[in-house]
Amino acid sequence: MNGTAGQWNPQDFATEYQALVFVISQLIARQATAAWVQVLSCTNSGGVSAVGTVTVQPLVNQLTGDGQPVPHGQIVAMPYIRAQGGASAVILDPVAGDIGLALFASRDSSAVRAAALGAGLAGGQTFNPGSKRQYDWGDGVYLGGMLNGVPVQYVLMSAAGMTLVSPTEITLQAPTVNIAGSTAVNITGGHTSVDGKVFLAHEHSGVQTGGSNTGGVV
Repeated sequence: MNGTAGQWNPQDFATEYQALVFVISQLIARQATAAWVQVLSCTNSGGVSAVGTVTVQPLVNQLTGDGQPVPHGQIVAMPYIRAQGGASAVILDPVAGDIGLALFASRDSSAVRAAALGAGLAGGQTFNPGSKRQYDWGDGVYLGGMLNGVPVQYVLMSAAGMTLVSPTEITLQAPTVNIAGSTAVNITGGHTSVDGKVFLAHEHSGVQTGGSNTGGVV
């Protein structure tokens, strides 16, 4: 007998109870709850902008009735989480290759997402679900990176203190930047400069013997 293997076995319909269990199991299997995914692309690339979306590939295959793997299709325009409160945020956009966890809403959230990614949401504003779908793959949000490799740029916090590391450059920008140390502030580096002037191992102009002060930094 030729045909395709289904999800049921003969014993699934041996009794009314087993048939009911099979039907319920099939309905549960259609619900998207959480899934491991890999980022394929992101609309943002680390610049100062509103939060964007990612395209992801679910990493766990689906299976046919005879156990053959079927890769899940890509999920596009999935919002991702950013640590933000008001106008203050930590901008850390996902990049292609990141592995993380996606979570799926219990109701159609398309109207909320469209408004938030467009003009934004007004205080106290609510929305009707866009359709009657529930626990659908189209209502996901990317929670952020997990199961990834060793970072080369990071903020490290432990009992020993806090360390900020970048292999390229660290920029502090504000009208006023305060650096306070209860015992000392140490600055190291052979080319440390302040306002374009070398701060360490520099020369002074107008040097005279006696009690005079030196001139400005050269």
